[in-house]
Amino acid sequence: MKQRFGRVRVVLTAVVAWAVLAGGGVAGGAQAVAAGASLDRSSAVPVALGVEYGEFRTTVPRGTAHGHLLTVDLDSPGVSVDLLYPGAVGARSPVSQLAGARGAVGAVNGDFFNISETQHPGVEATGSSVGPAISSGRRLKGAVPDGQRFGPVMSPGATTEDVIGIGYDHRARLDRLSLRGTVQTPDGPLRLRGLNQYALPVDGIGAYTELWGPVSRVRATCGTDVDRAAPCSTETAEVTVRHGRVAEVAERPGSGGVAEGDVVLLGREEGARQLRRLHEGDPVRISHRLIGQGPVPLRFAVGGFPIVRNGQPLEGLDEATAAVRTAAGIGDGGRVLYLMSLDGTPGEAGMTVRELGELMNRLGARDAVDLDGGGSSTLVTRDPFSRDVAVRNHPSGGAERPVANAIGVFSFG
Repeated sequence: MKQRFGRVRVVLTAVVAWAVLAGGGVAGGAQAVAAGASLDRSSAVPVALGVEYGEFRTTVPRGTAHGHLLTVDLDSPGVSVDLLYPGAVGARSPVSQLAGARGAVGAVNGDFFNISETQHPGVEATGSSVGPAISSGRRLKGAVPDGQRFGPVMSPGATTEDVIGIGYDHRARLDRLSLRGTVQTPDGPLRLRGLNQYALPVDGIGAYTELWGPVSRVRATCGTDVDRAAPCSTETAEVTVRHGRVAEVAERPGSGGVAEGDVVLLGREEGARQLRRLHEGDPVRISHRLIGQGPVPLRFAVGGFPIVRNGQPLEGLDEATAAVRTAAGIGDGGRVLYLMSLDGTPGEAGMTVRELGELMNRLGARDAVDLDGGGSSTLVTRDPFSRDVAVRNHPSGGAERPVANAIGVFSFG
């Protein structure tokens, strides 16, 4: 799969777009923005029916930030958006590979994820994302506790349950997905507080399915709800449920893939004590849902914390730390999706989260979320002629970073 950083042979109009950008001009002139800054945008280039790609440059106190933007018309026939992931929640893959494998015409990286475990020596990082995830209507995972997340400080009032998604009505929206689950046992119901998560709440029980993958589940019992670096719990239990009955009971979290149809229940502290009351052969029934606040269920969802609501950047966004960033925004009453990634070329300026919110608002987003950034920030498009997927920005690490998931754009018009 070819990866030509910053270059794609899309259509002839791309030559015009690059010429405009190189000259610092914009069709119709530069747009004035707050504090005397400018936002210079190239002409949009069609990637596929209903999907356009463009570039922009904007001034920030540290210099000029260079960004890449996909604009997706969700009302266009044949256009859809879905979560791309590498076949397991506990796994990672470059965005270009995720897009190529699914035939996406464009994509950006998604949620923050468990990339390292320096605080817990000997514990394997899972690669699993922070927030809830839904792909093609399938519930992949729930959200870790707020204190267990990775990424910059969230906006006031935000939680790891916040997502950007698209419902079965083909409208994009910000939402909040809460896990509701129960483990029915001979002694009564137990509350399920996790689904394929790299971190469980203290005293909680989590369910792990074949979607989790072969990575170790030990990390799920480390840290606390308010301190990601806290030691791993010493009180744990794991129960394998097969065909609706307890097949195995163990004291420690395991690794290796969960067989299709099986469910592994993992408990810590009080959750472990509750699971230890189960015995081989006991009947167990497990149910779980991700409940949103919107009127239409989400068919696609990825975690990200809000930075713009109702056309206004939120108060309390970080104004100190500049970095390469990725964001997703919504316009025109949920009919338009904006996917943006900054360029990580050395010398290009990064943005603070506050500046990111202002930028997404200027690009047309009435609502927007911050996604994973830094070395993860990647935007790709598919060449309509060669069908190759090419990276449009320059990842700050010099090459694509394998990520937990991505937002993929499809057009079959």
